[in-house]
Amino acid sequence: MSTVTIAVIAIIVVAAVLVIGLMAVRHRRRLQQRFGPEYDRLATEHNSKRKAESELTGRERRVRELDIQPLTDSARSSYAWRWAAIQEQFVDAPEDAVASSQLLVVTVMSELGYPAEDPDQMLADLSVEHATTLGHYRAAQETSQNAAAGTASTEDLRLAMINYRALFRDLVGETTKAGNGSSSSEQASPTEAGDAQCDDTPPEEAAVEPVTDVSDQQQFTTTKGI
Repeated sequence: MSTVTIAVIAIIVVAAVLVIGLMAVRHRRRLQQRFGPEYDRLATEHNSKRKAESELTGRERRVRELDIQPLTDSARSSYAWRWAAIQEQFVDAPEDAVASSQLLVVTVMSELGYPAEDPDQMLADLSVEHATTLGHYRAAQETSQNAAAGTASTEDLRLAMINYRALFRDLVGETTKAGNGSSSSEQASPTEAGDAQCDDTPPEEAAVEPVTDVSDQQQFTTTKGI
């Protein structure tokens, strides 16, 4: 084999390695942008970015195979009114309101097409299109567990309602994404009924800390108020 041939082969190999490396970097950045804190959580949990990326890629593949369908306008309106009623219930029965809000969120998930039989799988499926509000949902679920054990304060319950609302709004405003990879803000859910008492913008970050703006303070009675 001549020196020239060896040099050409070496160049081809180096070029191939560079292309593969570039594709891997782009894939990582895409997953980081799409999943946000969920990417970091899995990378820490697995102690490996590669394993986290493999799991997240698998989640995307699974959700593409689900029959995710947008809510009808009438369904969105109905859910908005149901949420508003639960908010009003919080003043007199905060634990019942939190339990009802959790059930309502799961009901919406099921109607959209997310399987809800396995809680862990449900969270994994939701992370594909709702990573920005998944942290809120996890925090709310933890409070629900504490409430069932009788260890949640009224303030904890108030924050749980806010966290459940973050995912609720995200779900009710959902259009078909799994099938075409896009969302449509023009067709956002008409949740004016539920927003009559809360006109703040849904959380844009998936941080566990809930939104606590002025409208939230007016919407849910605080511990001191009760």
